Amino acid sequence: MSLKLIQNSTIATEKSLSTDKHILFVLGENEQEDFPFSAILHTKLQRTKSKFKDLTKSSITIDLTTGGIASYVILESKLNTFQRHALLCKAVKPLLDEQPESLAICVFGNDEVRKAHAWAAYYVATVNSVDMPNYKKDKKSNALKNISIYGYQADHDYSEVNARVAGNALCRQLTFTPPNELTPVIYRSIIKDIALENGWVHEEFDMTQLKTMGAGAFVAVGQGSDPQDAAIVHLSYTHVNAKQHIALVGKGICFDTGGHNLKPAKYMNGMHEDMNGSAVALGILLAATQHKLPIKIDCWLAIAQNHIGPLAYKQNDVVTALNGTTIEIVHTDAEGRMVLADTLTLASRQKPDLIIDFATLTGSMAIALGDRMSGAIGNRPELLFKAVDAGNIAAERIVAFPYDEDYEIDLDSDIADIKQCTLEGGADHIHAARFLGKFIEHEVPWLHIDLSSAMRKGGLGAVQTDTTGFGVGFGLEMLKNMLVT
Repeated sequence: MSLKLIQNSTIATEKSLSTDKHILFVLGENEQEDFPFSAILHTKLQRTKSKFKDLTKSSITIDLTTGGIASYVILESKLNTFQRHALLCKAVKPLLDEQPESLAICVFGNDEVRKAHAWAAYYVATVNSVDMPNYKKDKKSNALKNISIYGYQADHDYSEVNARVAGNALCRQLTFTPPNELTPVIYRSIIKDIALENGWVHEEFDMTQLKTMGAGAFVAVGQGSDPQDAAIVHLSYTHVNAKQHIALVGKGICFDTGGHNLKPAKYMNGMHEDMNGSAVALGILLAATQHKLPIKIDCWLAIAQNHIGPLAYKQNDVVTALNGTTIEIVHTDAEGRMVLADTLTLASRQKPDLIIDFATLTGSMAIALGDRMSGAIGNRPELLFKAVDAGNIAAERIVAFPYDEDYEIDLDSDIADIKQCTLEGGADHIHAARFLGKFIEHEVPWLHIDLSSAMRKGGLGAVQTDTTGFGVGFGLEMLKNMLVT
């Protein structure tokens, strides 16, 4: 998506907006009621028995005598970033639903307020102006070409916002893609093209190589597919003045049947989205590249499918992971932690300053949090504080969970070094983290993000689509945080 941005520090007037047909008004909490088209707004408020202060709870849309449409919302200072994004998302939706070519954003208040509102409104408008995969005969593409901002002019462009939008868009577009259009071999080809476009170093470890290397945890899952097109893909971005070395790891299960422990139809529906963790990692990598962060990133993507078949792994198998750990298979639908295990070992062997993995990993995290937030577990308490803070800044809320050693007793095996999971359920999100931690070498600091908010009906925060792209904004903030510590 290519947008032309026009900035104007002058506060908007009815005259300056006379030719604009789609206008978003973002008002401050102490706004005087002499802003453009206020008379029409008050007429509607009276008709609907509403009050001006109701705009702090929900937006109101009016038809203008100029033939245009305007949406009004008040953002109070007490709101956090998530709340601001959520209100702006609802306010801009009726405007974007008409698929305009141009959008005017008008911000009011003091200088600081107008700056914050301009950045937030621009992000919400642009992130919701991205086309998602659509296979309908009568599909319509996004038409937005121009955004005008009245009331605030930045000293520099909105490159950071644009980078985040690009990363979020890539994440959502990949996750939206149906499974017959994103098999592992197709996905790997797409990633190769993206790497070429962005100048990333690209390499792959296919099934033959992984078997030779002894990556038995990953191979156990990948061997059930025909063709055996699973692979671990490694991408690298290095800024010339890199100050930190970060590894991103993503779970890329292109379709998850559950394997021999086959999912019922209700729970198999949507399992093409089980590659979302890899899409988040890719989105962060793209955003960091476009934002030119002074950092080195190694991105490791565990790409496979969890299919049922004669070669598929099964309960009570014992496999040997890349680091030599033997694993007793308890449930074939716990495949995500299997492919991540060997991938984390590869990532940790490069001794980065931090590993962050992303995965739609456990149902128990979704039970714990619902689909509005995601959970973080890590091997350093200070990382959890940073994760929560980064989530608040990015408006992608993160909740920290324990990583206590005594949870690991539940994974004791009579026949192998560790069980893959338990059959009793319980705190499976913590069990999964304790399992994954066994494959981190060299005591590398590590943060695990269980993406319970990757999908939410009706969207989440700034994003209107059911697939939220959650994690890209958070990850970008974590990278920025690492650069100042």
